[in-house]
Amino acid sequence: MPDDTFREISTEVLSDDYGVLTRHRFALRLSDGTWDEQSREVYERGSGATALLHDPKADTVLLVRQFRLPLRVAGRDPMMIETPAGNLDGADPGARVAAELLEETGFQALTIEHVASLSMTPASATQIMACYLGTYDRTAPVAPGGGERDEGEDIAVLHVPLPEALAMVRDGRIIDGKACFLISQLALRRAGL
Repeated sequence: MPDDTFREISTEVLSDDYGVLTRHRFALRLSDGTWDEQSREVYERGSGATALLHDPKADTVLLVRQFRLPLRVAGRDPMMIETPAGNLDGADPGARVAAELLEETGFQALTIEHVASLSMTPASATQIMACYLGTYDRTAPVAPGGGERDEGEDIAVLHVPLPEALAMVRDGRIIDGKACFLISQLALRRAGL
């Protein structure tokens, strides 16, 4: 953002554990030309990559279910159904998503295509998520999956029929933004849109 519309006043690190939480005080020039001082907290955990794989023969999509503390804190079901994903940690997004697919699901993509890079929570987090669509064969796992126990992961692998996955997005059983986006993208492509 150009300096004539934004002025940083101060930055304070509030936490540096699982990620870095900072408080930023700044002045923002409003559309009427006046300056408004604001304070916001920003969570930095690094960017990531995610993929939704589709088995065209079985018409299933590959999803995972795992515990997510923020959902429990929010009073929601903490067992989130989502697409396999992971932080880049300096890796190429395509390489990271391939590694996460193996680690979390035990499956490899037969084909894979980058669809978009999105910010899921732009008001509070710096993370940009590289989103991929691809294909897989649900009868041909190449690794056990389930995640990394030493990272506290206990991931269930789900093969969900695409029509059911769409219904789960519509009725709120799937609320993960990246999963909703990718399931919708797959359905639109299958419909020729």
